[in-house]
Amino acid sequence: MVLPNFIHIGPAKAGSSWLHDVMSRHPDIYMAKAKELYFFDRYYERGLAWYETQFRGAGPEHAIVGEVCPLYLPSPETPERMHACLGGDIKLMVTLRDPVERAFSHYLYMLKRGIAPSSFRNALKRRPELIRSGMYATHLRRYLHYFDRDTIYLAFFDDLRRDPQAFLDQLLSWLEVPPLQLEPSLRAAKLPASRARSVLAARAVRRVAEWAREHGSAALVGQIRRSSLVHRMLFRPLGEAYPTISEDDAAYVRSRLEPEIADLEELLELPLRQRWGWHLAHQGPIPAP
Repeated sequence: MVLPNFIHIGPAKAGSSWLHDVMSRHPDIYMAKAKELYFFDRYYERGLAWYETQFRGAGPEHAIVGEVCPLYLPSPETPERMHACLGGDIKLMVTLRDPVERAFSHYLYMLKRGIAPSSFRNALKRRPELIRSGMYATHLRRYLHYFDRDTIYLAFFDDLRRDPQAFLDQLLSWLEVPPLQLEPSLRAAKLPASRARSVLAARAVRRVAEWAREHGSAALVGQIRRSSLVHRMLFRPLGEAYPTISEDDAAYVRSRLEPEIADLEELLELPLRQRWGWHLAHQGPIPAP
C-alpha cells in the first residue's frame, strides 16, 4: 500500500495551489493528481483502500509522496484520523498567512465563484469559515496533540510572496530532496483576482466538480482546475474593479482573532503580530493569492 509521507494541511488561501503545482514538477516527488482529496474530513468513510488509489502512480524513485488539502487544518477530526492511518512520522506543512489578508483573499475567492455576500463585512458575519480558518492556535494545538513539533514544517505566505525560490529551497531541504529551479512563470502569483463572467456558469461548473468528487473522480477535477483555458472562459480579471479592504474591516478581523494570534505567538515563540504589522494601519489593497 502506497500512502503519503507528506501533507500540506493549510490554511486555505495561503499558496496551496502554487505549492501543489510546483511540487508536482519535482522528479523525486509524487503528488496526488488532484489538489484537495478531502479524505480525512469529507470522505473518510470511503476507507484507506480508496485513499491509497490516489497515489498508485508513485514509484520507488519518489522519495516524497504527498497531497495538498488546505481544509485539513481547521478540521477537528483530521489530526486523529491522520495519525491513525499514517502514523506519527508523517511530515506535515502549514503556511501561515496574516489572518486579515487570508480572510479577505477567501472573500475574493467567493466573489470569483459568484457565491460571495454583498460585502466583505457581511461575508464575515454570514460565513463563519472566514474567521474560523484563521484560528491558527486552536487548529495547531489539535495537531500537536498527535504529532511532534519537529514533524510540522512551518512556513509563511509573506516569505513565498517575497521570494518563491528561497521558499521552495527551504522546504525541499527540510524534505531532504534535491532543489528545483523555478521557471519564471512560477515566480509570480498563479492567477490574478477575477470575477465570474457568468455566475450561473461558474456555479454550474462548481456543482459538476462537486459531483465528480463525490463519485471518485478527484483527478478529473484537478485537471479541470489547472486548465488555463477553462479559467479564461469562466472568469475575467477584476482590473480596476479590484476591491480593497477598509481599515474598519481589517480591525474587525484583528479584534476577532487577537486572542488566537496571541496564543499562537506563545505556542511558537514568534512575534507574529509584529511580523504582520497589526500595530499599523493597513495601506492600500490586500493582494490576492
